[in-house]
Amino acid sequence: MATALKNLSEYELKNSVKIESKTFAIVVAEWNADVTEKLYEGAYTTLIKEGAKPENIIRKNVPGSFELSLGAQWMAARNEIDAVICLGCVIQGDTKHFDFICQAVAQGITNVSLKYSKPVIFGVLTPNTQEQALDRAGGKHGNKGDEAAVTAIKMLGF
Repeated sequence: MATALKNLSEYELKNSVKIESKTFAIVVAEWNADVTEKLYEGAYTTLIKEGAKPENIIRKNVPGSFELSLGAQWMAARNEIDAVICLGCVIQGDTKHFDFICQAVAQGITNVSLKYSKPVIFGVLTPNTQEQALDRAGGKHGNKGDEAAVTAIKMLGF
């Protein structure tokens, strides 16, 4: 596994853009909230640490990961939003539901980014178990929320 060898919270921002004047939307899935709240905390904390102003970070909740794409589209359509970070968690189950949701969310978020020519970040965990999710939401593998925030910053500096 990729994260078995990497801590998601370790990063280096070389020649990154100044983000004091940038506005970020963070769209958070309510499903698996014990995980997504930790992802949000990671993303928010990283943005603040790197210079974002609290008043320039807008949080919006959606019911589940499937709804992240539409929530991201609504936020990306706003001119004042510079980047959108999507945070969710879909845990493998016994049915094909996992596969359909993950594919739809990945494609939807990609489409929003291309449609609006702005960073729309895929911060969605797709683990096999709850334990794996928690390991990547502030556990032994760091926090994917941190990584999503750093990705947004790096893309703004592209």
